[in-house]
Amino acid sequence: MDVQEIKQRFGIIGGSPLINRAIDIARQVAPTDITVLITGESGSGKEVFSHIIHQLSARKHGPFIAVNCGAIPEGTIDSELFGHEKGSFTGAHEARKGYFEVVNGGTIFLDEVGELPLGTQARLLRVIESGEYIRVGSSKVQKTDVRVVAATNVEMFDAVKAGKFREDLYYRLNTVPLKIPPLRDRKEDIHLIFRKFVADFSDKYRSPNVVLDEGAIQVLINYGWPGNVRQLKNIAEQIAVLEKNRNITAQSILNYIPNDNRSTLPMRMSQNGSKEDFSERDILYKVLFDMKKDMVELKKLVVDIINHGGGVSKYAENNPQIINSLYEDIEMPDNESTLTIQHPSNVANNRQDDYHMNHQDVEEVEESLSLVDKEADMIKKALKKHKGKRKAASEELGISERTLYRKIKELNLN
Repeated sequence: MDVQEIKQRFGIIGGSPLINRAIDIARQVAPTDITVLITGESGSGKEVFSHIIHQLSARKHGPFIAVNCGAIPEGTIDSELFGHEKGSFTGAHEARKGYFEVVNGGTIFLDEVGELPLGTQARLLRVIESGEYIRVGSSKVQKTDVRVVAATNVEMFDAVKAGKFREDLYYRLNTVPLKIPPLRDRKEDIHLIFRKFVADFSDKYRSPNVVLDEGAIQVLINYGWPGNVRQLKNIAEQIAVLEKNRNITAQSILNYIPNDNRSTLPMRMSQNGSKEDFSERDILYKVLFDMKKDMVELKKLVVDIINHGGGVSKYAENNPQIINSLYEDIEMPDNESTLTIQHPSNVANNRQDDYHMNHQDVEEVEESLSLVDKEADMIKKALKKHKGKRKAASEELGISERTLYRKIKELNLN
């Protein structure tokens, strides 16, 4: 069975090279009894790959069971996996078979295997290596023939270094690593998957199908999808049920994407590589900081002119970038008091006139402190500098592209 046939059989959508590679590895390892460790973020479809491995193996007619190790309390996990004898603990009114006994001859899928307690990890290692286990409250060794496929959404090697996971068990499980790519690394597949989900839900709820415009498609592609396919499916269902207008725009999509610190639309990266989400508060802080810096430099320049006459030339020599910035960039709204600043060369030529200027000749400088005006001005300059490219402008401003999109609309900027 080739990769395309596997996609059709198990409902996998997309042609990303990363997902094709993952399917190919699962196809190759399935006929063996090798233990497989599936890694990938939550919602990326790890359990689907466990079914692929089981169904393409010689055990396909045997039992299959999926166990979420993180959902079973630590006090009962041994009993669930290996069974217990009657009276072995409070509430054990009768003997019970564990999953490894029930699935004898089949496959067990241990999801979130990194959540297993260290004691249970030791028992699991023995089952994998020798096929032997002991029920809770018993001293009799029992045998089982079970293939183990494990999965986790954490970095297992980090857990090993932290002492939370046994190193010998890690290497035993990781005989063949199988990494499922996150949805953000399969951008070419996102629109196809969304269309499939929306079509299914529209048919299920007997509602008209929806159509995405180009802006909506770009929002889907550029969003980071921390919940992966599961989150995409959830949003597709909401849109299929709630949207009255079946022509979906970018703003319609944004209404369903969480607007919190976990949102991962394109954003600036810090120097250490960690992601930072810039909110409106952050851009206001940046505006205030830049305003304060400009005002301090402007005060230095004015004081220098008043106290030393032509001393601005010396200041210009030492700080040319500041002088040029003040000369070229300061703009005032028509309804505000204005400040006329001469270029350093003109000031130098008129040094004698400036020296005789008295305090009555100095007008009090007033500058608009409106955050809205400053914010709009910064956005205009960034867009002009990058020739209207919003992604580059958002990086220049230190905000996400989604925040820039919203601010342009709020401030009515063309």
